[in-house]
Amino acid sequence: MKQSPLRQSGMQKEDIFKQFKAMKSKDAVWQTGRMFGLIYEAGEDVEALVKEAQAEFTIANGLNPMAFPSLLRMENEVVATVISLTGGDSETVGSVTTGGTESIFMALKAARDWSRTKKPAVSQPEVVIPVTAHPAWNKAAHYLNLKVVTVPVDKNFRADVPATEAAMNDNTIVIGATAVTYPHGIMDPIAELGELALKHEVWLHVDACLGGLILPFLKKGGTHVPAYGFDVPGVSSVSADIHKYAYTPKGISVVMYRDASLRQYQFFIYTDWPGGVYATPAMSGGRSGGLIAAAWAVFHYLGEDGFVRLATQAKQATDNLRAGIQAIPELTVLGDPAATVFAIASSKINIFELGARMNDRGWHIETQHLPPSLHMTVSPVHAKIVDQFLSDLKAVVPEIPPVNAETLSEQAALYAMIGTLPDRKLAHEMVLQFVNDIYCLKDR
Repeated sequence: MKQSPLRQSGMQKEDIFKQFKAMKSKDAVWQTGRMFGLIYEAGEDVEALVKEAQAEFTIANGLNPMAFPSLLRMENEVVATVISLTGGDSETVGSVTTGGTESIFMALKAARDWSRTKKPAVSQPEVVIPVTAHPAWNKAAHYLNLKVVTVPVDKNFRADVPATEAAMNDNTIVIGATAVTYPHGIMDPIAELGELALKHEVWLHVDACLGGLILPFLKKGGTHVPAYGFDVPGVSSVSADIHKYAYTPKGISVVMYRDASLRQYQFFIYTDWPGGVYATPAMSGGRSGGLIAAAWAVFHYLGEDGFVRLATQAKQATDNLRAGIQAIPELTVLGDPAATVFAIASSKINIFELGARMNDRGWHIETQHLPPSLHMTVSPVHAKIVDQFLSDLKAVVPEIPPVNAETLSEQAALYAMIGTLPDRKLAHEMVLQFVNDIYCLKDR
């Protein structure tokens, strides 16, 4: 890596922000609603609120709740609010984490340690999840030495319950479900998986990181939403990201447990350190108080009415986008999405090239494979760009070559190649080399 020595003299604040502006000039533009994913935007008022709330507590450290009782109070209130939205009761407990990955990690860590007490005969703990489950499951299992068994989904991209049961054995300690899946916005059959968890006495974790803070408000606004949380018998834990549809800065999430007897397996306690007793509820030690304050502020600022209003706006934009896309003969929406996330696919044109051409027109759309598709996460801000997006889409589609075309843009060709390589180890090595390469400082 090229070295970057510290400056001998400090820079003026004005010069620092000039450099920020210059560097940001190449970033994706999200403020105008031209990005579908990564950013969840509720409006300038909410954005201003979270910046101010975060600044008020940005130096405060959540590591020691005795030193910052304000953070402890806000953290407990934030968790309690999300629990109330997730079908929990007075026995349900939870913890704040730095994001969905840590929430899933902590749930699997708790389940692993629970199994050591409840299922001591298990030699190699296994986790059974559908292929659409977020890679955070695989990442957590990799670190925790758990074996992941991946099962297919049905024709509607929902977790296949019979396939899940067939994949279980005496080493199975956890089965997983999602509300809603990132690739296609689908709600897994969580009630049926709950019955499976009770039948086999295993832990069921529901990853509601994406849907957890919009599904309750869609339901309150009149959309049919199947039960997915603690109101489903058999669910042991649920994760829900606040930094998605609660519109706070990255990264803050909540992991919740049916009762404290399950959450205790998440904690880390060390009492023999000369520096004092060390006890943390989740992975992180020091934690930014600013994120906790931002979450608390948004919940109190919007209230139920505000969240329902924003969810309704996002859902209406989603419905309008889907209707417009379905009206284009070359395109389709995969499955039957439950909320405000969906995927665009095609059997007639090269979908990767469509994504690249829309990117050229200033739209940032994530590309997916297995099957090839374009990912759409819709926020309230997208209500104002529906017509322009559909207009550009209709204009671009006739320009796109068929599925098996050999002449593609570099971006489309690369993704198509990675997605279709029969040797998945080679695909892994290609991506590994790419990631290793970009996280090195190079000459500008």
